[in-house]
Amino acid sequence: MLDVTVLGAGAFGLSVAWCCAKRGAKVRVIDPQGVGAGASGGLVGALAPHTPENWNAKKAFQFESLIMAEDWWAEAEEAGGVTSGYGRTGRLQPIRDEHALDFAHARTISAKQLWQGKARWQVVGQNTLGAWAPKSPTGFLIFDTLSARMFPRRACASLAAGILAKGGEIVKSGAHDGKVVWATGWLGLIDISKEMGVSFGNGVKGQAALLRLDQSTSPQIYADALHIVPHADGTVAIGSTSERDFDNPETPDEQLDAVLERAYVALPALRDAEVIERWAGVRPRAKSRAPMMGPHPTRRGEFIANGGFKIGFGMGPKVGEVMADLLLDGIDAIPDDFRPQASL
Repeated sequence: MLDVTVLGAGAFGLSVAWCCAKRGAKVRVIDPQGVGAGASGGLVGALAPHTPENWNAKKAFQFESLIMAEDWWAEAEEAGGVTSGYGRTGRLQPIRDEHALDFAHARTISAKQLWQGKARWQVVGQNTLGAWAPKSPTGFLIFDTLSARMFPRRACASLAAGILAKGGEIVKSGAHDGKVVWATGWLGLIDISKEMGVSFGNGVKGQAALLRLDQSTSPQIYADALHIVPHADGTVAIGSTSERDFDNPETPDEQLDAVLERAYVALPALRDAEVIERWAGVRPRAKSRAPMMGPHPTRRGEFIANGGFKIGFGMGPKVGEVMADLLLDGIDAIPDDFRPQASL
């Protein structure tokens, strides 16, 4: 007999399955498309925090997830023998004007308290960082040491290998035995919306590109609303668009050309790098904009873990552990803003 069946082999589904499997539960993951086939099989992998101010349950949950991530990914890698590409390499952000500079300095102080001394938020001079520093109108940048990176496809493969190593199974079809968790991405949110007759969530298309450029030890950059993420394998990912309306969910188009051009302007060091892949996928966005966890809204006795949107991998470790607490031990530590009711 199985203890847990997880429907969906993306960031949340695999995180929940891994956390259950490593505690000794018998787990089955079902996904007809395979591991990381949807938005979780993308390129960017920016694990970045919200600003250290106006603290709330969502920011606290994300902070805890980012802090626990290094050990959490290392445990999965050790179990399955597959690297995730994880690295806590930090992040740089340009500061656009004097007003923003004042805010950046103030957040240096608030981060000391809210981040509990476990990470830093600081203001640094652009001219101290060399060619990898993005252009900044003030000549200053924010550098935080909480941000990390992983390669989404490798991360999915790492979790899948860990699940298998712990005796779990990953299949394209099978019985829904034990506790059932729906982690079926944006199409799952659309299905629930149809069942309930109200908007419960939707998909947002994102497009990204992968460049051949070895900056593996450099921090990621957030500039002009773009993530520029150096990966451990000698590539750099750039993304992404946020498209509420789209005709071709998995087809890159001219909007990606505009993304690349903005990235080249923000960081000229990218311009001569070869583009080796163009990617598009649809991310699940709950109506509440927060991750969705807890009892399934339309399937009595079953559960949901969905709505990771742009922060699915960053939230994955904490989402997985909290869902495992609920499924295996009956401990409910889900923030109210993360419950499905918050999207109704």
